[in-house]
Amino acid sequence: MTQQLGLIADVGGTNIRLALVDEQGVEYTELRKYLCAQYPTITDVIRHYLEEVNASVRHACIAIACPTNSDWIDMTNNSWAFSRREVQEELGLDALYIINDYTAISMSLPFLKDDQMVQVGPGMIEPAAPKAVLGPGTGLGVAHLVSVEGHWHSLPGEGGHVDFAPIDDVDNYIWKYLNKRYPHVSYEQLLSGLGLIQIYEALCEMRGVTVIERTPADITTLGVAGECELCQAAVEQFCKVLGSHAGNLAMNLGAFGGVYVAGGIVPRFTDFVERSEFRARFEAKGRFTDYVRRVPTFLITEEQPGLLGAAAYLMQEGFN
Repeated sequence: MTQQLGLIADVGGTNIRLALVDEQGVEYTELRKYLCAQYPTITDVIRHYLEEVNASVRHACIAIACPTNSDWIDMTNNSWAFSRREVQEELGLDALYIINDYTAISMSLPFLKDDQMVQVGPGMIEPAAPKAVLGPGTGLGVAHLVSVEGHWHSLPGEGGHVDFAPIDDVDNYIWKYLNKRYPHVSYEQLLSGLGLIQIYEALCEMRGVTVIERTPADITTLGVAGECELCQAAVEQFCKVLGSHAGNLAMNLGAFGGVYVAGGIVPRFTDFVERSEFRARFEAKGRFTDYVRRVPTFLITEEQPGLLGAAAYLMQEGFN
């Protein structure tokens, strides 16, 4: 019997990545990347892709960086807006699943291999236990994953926007600095590209140093290389805050299946994170330190966790 092929996609503000997957597992093939702006609609780019790889599909799963809880999908950082039902009809699909990008990333967690992640600190994965993921990038994505009767279910939310809780004197100064700017200081205000800039600027003010305009990439590059003391201090504080919030997520649902760090920032300096106080702050939970010490933490180095998760979602839902 011929294996059925499914289409998977990961859609961001700039690019869409498409690939094929079969019923046998989450390994995908025929990966292609396209600029969203070059196609009027998502249907156009999918048709182009299927023609290019000479494939026919009846099932698809699309991970997309916007709310996906209604038929109408309106991308936050992209001009595309469409009806899920209409796209399914236009492409002649038997099933079309559209999931949030962090739902997809969370679904990838049980399928990550050792060469797709780096463990930081102690702890062993309890296979059926809840897992958590957070990802600093343009913003801060957060999701949990739980197993129910052998099926994985993602619990997406807005965990990047919970109240930032200062731990040390530097955290406290940063909170005061940001509290002058915003009515609500969330973890995303520190754990994101903008967050790196704001940590750096707060440290400049704290030390009475004139701010030099820098991008997040500037701060991480100079800081990790040790070429700018303030940039290095900013990246170190970023790692501390990341550890604190990761520890919070571990405690929320008892994430003994692991806490994972995704996103576009951290994979660029995994060695630095390993040497930082990330894990120390992760475990610094007072009388619950022994509890969280059992939870393993990982930095995801897989380049396409969204596609991997979309494949996992499609495999779990089936090709029926």
